[in-house]
Amino acid sequence: MPSLFTIASAVSGAFSLAGYIQGAIGTVLLERFRRTVHVPGDPSPSPQQTTSTLREGDTLPGVTIMKPLHGDEPLLEEALETFFQQDYPAARQIVFGLQDKNDPALNVVQRLQKRYPKQDVAVVIDQTEHGPNRKVGNLINMFPACKHDILIISDSDIHVSTDYVTSIVQALQQDDVQLATTLYAGLPASQTLVRKLGACSINTNFLPGVMMSRLMGRQDCLGATMALRRKHLAEIGGLEALVQHVADDAVLGQYIRRNGGKIALARTICQTTVAETTLSELFHHELRWGRTVRSVEPLGYGLSALQLPLFWGSLCVLFAPARFFSWALLGGGLLGRHIMTRRIGQLTNCAMPSLFPYLIFRDWLSALVMTGSARGTHVTWRGRSLHISRGKKLPKSL
Repeated sequence: MPSLFTIASAVSGAFSLAGYIQGAIGTVLLERFRRTVHVPGDPSPSPQQTTSTLREGDTLPGVTIMKPLHGDEPLLEEALETFFQQDYPAARQIVFGLQDKNDPALNVVQRLQKRYPKQDVAVVIDQTEHGPNRKVGNLINMFPACKHDILIISDSDIHVSTDYVTSIVQALQQDDVQLATTLYAGLPASQTLVRKLGACSINTNFLPGVMMSRLMGRQDCLGATMALRRKHLAEIGGLEALVQHVADDAVLGQYIRRNGGKIALARTICQTTVAETTLSELFHHELRWGRTVRSVEPLGYGLSALQLPLFWGSLCVLFAPARFFSWALLGGGLLGRHIMTRRIGQLTNCAMPSLFPYLIFRDWLSALVMTGSARGTHVTWRGRSLHISRGKKLPKSL
């Protein structure tokens, strides 16, 4: 009769193999998706090319891009500037929201306004808080300044290609689509190990996982971009319906689906800056994200453990170190993971070729994050200590 260690090794090996297969399929799906989209760093498409993707006969709607800001951060000016460089030929407004007149991000916005004087820009500075989610509270303060029907809510650290707005408008023109969102890859703010590890998790776990979930019919809202029309926002209760939730993107997606709408994935890939400077900062950032996702989608978050094949492969070896199969699975998987990591880096223009020796460590770090996410309910967010309940709402800050 097999020992418990042999059984544990076999189970771990099965999980590891499943993770490799899922990652490979997700990478293939990402490669197919990439053939028809642009990523920051690509040669810019011409305005004629981007406009031709819209449905013939449609009048181009005006668009307001909402950018809530909170402090300076690495590559902030580079990220924000990509929104000033859009090829969208119709009316386009950018609304920046801050909650402190001394916020250093204001200086960045003012420099960009001088550089692009023709861009329609509004700056809202309002410290009013509407609930525990300060980002949504900032958006509520910004909303009266928004001019146009289509609202694109985008995080401050997002870099986009010049046809970003066009791809979102195209997605919203599809039948029954009420919300458009975008894929995003991790862009290290510098080539330090910590930042490359943070980007690696996004690129090799998150991206293939999203592609797999879309293949299986899931329609999740990804928080880097949330775009919708005013009427659909009003139908779900407005931004006020989100201000009590830390996972505002996931909750918005749930509300839109309940409203009978579809969530489209726009034909573009963004990049998000990975700015953490220490391993502790990275761990706590991912822990906050993990606990937030677990509070909204506990089953889906638990199943994402399959996205850590090198962790399971390591356990397979530890439980049965004398078995050749255990070592072959781990070694072959490490090589495959390395190839996949490099390929996704090429597809997203976020290449990290020197990360190879640390891929096993990256999976173990993710496993520790998942363990902490399963047990805890406290997160640090925007300088505040918060408690996430299983009821999916944030009570008052501690």
